[in-house]
Amino acid sequence: MVKIRLTRGGAKKRPFYHIVVTDHRNKRDGRSLERVGFYNPVAQGNEKRVEVNVERVKHWVSQGAQLTDKVGMLFKEAAKASA
Repeated sequence: MVKIRLTRGGAKKRPFYHIVVTDHRNKRDGRSLERVGFYNPVAQGNEKRVEVNVERVKHWVSQGAQLTDKVGMLFKEAAKASA
C-alpha cells in the first residue's frame, strides 16, 4: 500500500519534515517515490510552515495512496491557504 507521510530531517531540537509518497513497508526516513512538500513546525517570522503540491497529492490519492492523519491535517491547511 502506498502512503503519503512525513520523513524527519533537520537538526537536533530543530525538526523539519518532508511530505513524501512511499510504500508503507519502508522505514520512516527510507526510500520514497516522490517528495510532495514540507512541514516546518518551528517556523518563525515569514518562513513558510507548510507547503504541499496539491495537484500531485490529488494524483496519488486518485491512484489509491492513503494520507496519514497528520499529513491529512496539513493537506487541508495547505489547500485552504492556496484557495
